[in-house]
Amino acid sequence: MPNQTSTTSRTSTTSPTSSTSTTSSASSEKLFRHSLRLLLDKDISAWVGLWAEDGVMEFPFAPPGWPGRLEGREAVAAYMRDYPDHIDLHDFPDLRIHRSTDPGTIVVEMRGVGRLVATGKPFDVTYIAVVSVQDGRFTSYRDYWNPLAVQQPGLDFVGSDVR
Repeated sequence: MPNQTSTTSRTSTTSPTSSTSTTSSASSEKLFRHSLRLLLDKDISAWVGLWAEDGVMEFPFAPPGWPGRLEGREAVAAYMRDYPDHIDLHDFPDLRIHRSTDPGTIVVEMRGVGRLVATGKPFDVTYIAVVSVQDGRFTSYRDYWNPLAVQQPGLDFVGSDVR
């Protein structure tokens, strides 16, 4: 029986828009779930389109040679551009989304599973992310992923010198 929080079931979602400057926890969660569907569909352009122009993505545990901070939608787009050429994501099992005291911020626990395109080997990485949304767009995404995962051959998709 599939995990109830898995993103493999298709849901109808529309592009994020908001007429106010506030965001609810429910809309933040909906945007995040939609973003996972776009990653599984390998629609990086649409995924990047969910970002605020000045959105910031941070990797607090990034190893040497990997970016620790991406500032702005264009930097996020450049980082993610070749992602599907390196990682073939199949699912995000064990997805848990927690609401915070800030209605626009959620904390996400999940695994990304799939395969490394270059080697065909399994890809299985655990993530915790703190995600903030305003006006239907990601404004901050702190991705606490496991840096040991980049030691796998075939994961050098950001042009790092880590092997």
